Amino acid sequence: MRTATLRLGACIMGACIGAFTPWPAGSADDDASPIFGIRLPAGYRDWQLISVAHEAGQLNDIRAVLGNDIAIKAYREGTRPFPDGAIIARLAWEYVSSAENDAVFGQTQSFVPGSPTNVQFSVKDSEKFADTGGWGYGQFEGGKPNRSEDLMKTCAPCHARVSADRDFVFTRYAHSEPPLVRQ
Repeated sequence: MRTATLRLGACIMGACIGAFTPWPAGSADDDASPIFGIRLPAGYRDWQLISVAHEAGQLNDIRAVLGNDIAIKAYREGTRPFPDGAIIARLAWEYVSSAENDAVFGQTQSFVPGSPTNVQFSVKDSEKFADTGGWGYGQFEGGKPNRSEDLMKTCAPCHARVSADRDFVFTRYAHSEPPLVRQ
């Protein structure tokens, strides 16, 4: 009887430990984009602004393009190709009219970010990504990588349309100028 009680206690304890132990849900690369293995860089939302953009058409989004310190330095100095370690982030949201702002202006003229759509990264590593112009790509939705290999296969060919003297990067640096003073 005592042995049966000890076994039952051990089984219950084992079940409790198992229930509260975090077990990996999949492979070690579940947090990395397919093909390129890009992961969400820590602190990317604190990076400096490179530019903003509105993409019309099917995407119809508004974007903030950010860069890590290496990318920002390269942009400011006009260094091309970008040095290894440069990372460019593109954060996108739905492009929506602001009813609140439009009410103040008395017409439709104010557009703001709506729901987030995705975050994309271009990571420069000329050796690791030699076959794709030195760049690796990743797209994330809701903090998780988009697992579509077909989508990831479109990144490098699309960026290849940008001239090599711009190192296959679409976004130009929005230089900070003194604000215009209206009189």
